[in-house]
Amino acid sequence: MFAELNLPTYSFRFQDQDGKKLIFDELRKKMIVLTPEEWVRQNFIRYLVDAKGFPPSLMAIETGLKLNRNQFRADLLVYNRRGKPLLIVEFKAPSVKIAQQTFDQITRYNMTFQVPYLIVSNGLCHYCCSVDIEKKSYSFLKEIPDFQQL
Repeated sequence: MFAELNLPTYSFRFQDQDGKKLIFDELRKKMIVLTPEEWVRQNFIRYLVDAKGFPPSLMAIETGLKLNRNQFRADLLVYNRRGKPLLIVEFKAPSVKIAQQTFDQITRYNMTFQVPYLIVSNGLCHYCCSVDIEKKSYSFLKEIPDFQQL
């Protein structure tokens, strides 16, 4: 099994197929190859839904975006109830130390989405920032807010 994370423990549906371990993704409604990054994503999504009250219907996994003629994908994009992007989450495997380049990556994605909140997590460390688009600044929050607080 994959690393223990700094998140509550959740139960998931697993399956073995062609020597690969799969996990059922509740949002995409299908089995997905279970990589260390996917393990973080699945646990973190459950945390957002169960502990922070985020509606699964307002979440989109691997939303495409284009920057300087290059295609990228945001790991998780959360919308507000009016359908406007609200939050981007970038996931890394637990073995990947979160560094400045991770924040640079999510900040580049936000040039497209212009969301007021960013989260970066490797399952062990979680960082949440409030973004002021006009001032081109951000500040770290002590904890991840509940959906209703956003």
